[in-house]
Amino acid sequence: MAISLQKGQRVDLTKGNPGLSKIMVGLGWDPVQKSGGGGGFLGSLFGGGGGGANVDCDASVIMIGPNDRVQSNQDVIYFGNLKSRDGSVQHSGDNLTGDGEGDDEQIMIDLSRVPANIQKLVFVVNIYDCVKRKQHFGMIRNAFIRVLDPSNRQEMIRYNLTDDYSGSTSLVVGEIYRHNNEWKFAAVGTGTNAASLSEVVRSYS
Repeated sequence: MAISLQKGQRVDLTKGNPGLSKIMVGLGWDPVQKSGGGGGFLGSLFGGGGGGANVDCDASVIMIGPNDRVQSNQDVIYFGNLKSRDGSVQHSGDNLTGDGEGDDEQIMIDLSRVPANIQKLVFVVNIYDCVKRKQHFGMIRNAFIRVLDPSNRQEMIRYNLTDDYSGSTSLVVGEIYRHNNEWKFAAVGTGTNAASLSEVVRSYS
């Protein structure tokens, strides 16, 4: 039975699951379908507010070292860098539309291989080319992050993002972090005005 979290909640990931090292983090979202009107919270995906293009969301992982800082550009895992140097984090690749059921992007993590200097894995979703396309997260609905045990495909944790993210161009959706030699998960759900992943990364540099 998956634990369903609310924004700000934290839960143990490994303490109650001895021996767990490999997890899969799934992230998903749906594009808001075209409507007759424009603007508003949901906006119109293909109307004046949507720039005529699909909203292309990208999921990324920022591997954070001491003092909440990124040590290297190689510690940012995204569609342009699908695997961490140590092999502990691997991205499934880019999904351009968000259409369809289930996860849109998946990230495999081997917690036992995460380097000792990495204290936290931050999961970010941003909108590709959002400024040019005039897009924001008010055009996305049903966003979620979930953690599964890949050995049995059982969902362990789910966090559905339900806030109004109109105007936000990137989301910090969740974190997996070390705590007393165990790993915990935090439901973050913070929207920012960062126009690109590199801007989000700079906030940790």
